[in-house]
Amino acid sequence: MAKLNIVQYGCGKMSVYTMRYVFEKGAKIVGAFDVDKNIVGKDIAEIMGEKKARGVVVQNAKEFENFLKANAVDCVVVTTRSLFSEVEDALFTCAKCGVNAITTCEEALFPQNSNPKAFDRINKMAKKTGATICGTGYQDVFWGNLITAIAGATHKITRIIGKSSYNVEDYGVALAEAHGAGLDLETFDKKVASLDRISDKARQKLIDNGKFAPSYMWNVNGWLASQLGLTVISQSQKCVPQIAKKAIKSTTLNMNIPKGNATGMSAVVTTTTKEGIEIISECIGKVYAPDEFDSNEWTVEGEPNTTITVNRPATVELTCATIVNRIPEVIKAPAGYYTTEKMPVNTYKVKSLDKYVK
Repeated sequence: MAKLNIVQYGCGKMSVYTMRYVFEKGAKIVGAFDVDKNIVGKDIAEIMGEKKARGVVVQNAKEFENFLKANAVDCVVVTTRSLFSEVEDALFTCAKCGVNAITTCEEALFPQNSNPKAFDRINKMAKKTGATICGTGYQDVFWGNLITAIAGATHKITRIIGKSSYNVEDYGVALAEAHGAGLDLETFDKKVASLDRISDKARQKLIDNGKFAPSYMWNVNGWLASQLGLTVISQSQKCVPQIAKKAIKSTTLNMNIPKGNATGMSAVVTTTTKEGIEIISECIGKVYAPDEFDSNEWTVEGEPNTTITVNRPATVELTCATIVNRIPEVIKAPAGYYTTEKMPVNTYKVKSLDKYVK
């Protein structure tokens, strides 16, 4: 089989890795798109930090649909925003054109429990055209399959508790802003925390209308429950600010965050199930102080209790490697919006990506 033709949509920080990984896994980037006029027109080699041009120039995102219609593309890699509503149009365009797509958008991991309206829209179109759409990334492995693998070695589970932290500086301005980084506490409460001080009925109305802003763990809990075969009864989330103990510089936001302002947020999601297993997960995303680092800890309680801790994971690289290694599974998966808990566990691709596609 010939090399896989991949299109990069979104040419910011994450694409530096995803594009390089695509080339190094024996595939090729045949097109690249962005909305930023400062990026449009650049050869992708410049974005990746290479000296020799690759001959692929970043085009305006307005040309994306026409390009997909005119060219043979095996999969689109979407690395733009964090909320499903923000990537909906790009993913729908892929679905409409019958082109497979995979995205690092965190909500896209399991969007049916937070934005079913957009999920159904893309799912129906993808099934009609034969495309497969999904979301993946760090959470696919470190908040997903790692935990369900431990569960497979457990006789009885009563509760699953997870806690993970990451530096919003590594993911661009959109993610940092979504976490309330840089806001004074009054503004944080108004724009972030207050959104979750609502009744279950009011939250469900937001979900049904595609207006809900979930934390990352909201979708992770849904993903875990689905893979473990659990029936969700209720789910709630609470967001609280992470507060700067002293002034801290944010290069991503291009500002000095004053002492007492929010450096980001902690979101705790609690899920109860019909089977009696409770899932409590917390993600902490903030601008790090010099002595802070990424960590990931999960405990499966029951018989026996098991805790696994990963300190200083290279979250950006792991996210990008996961998405590139997932490409063959996306191409082979059934048409529609097909979430990764239904796919085989992600594996290292020692051969070129096309060798895994039959």
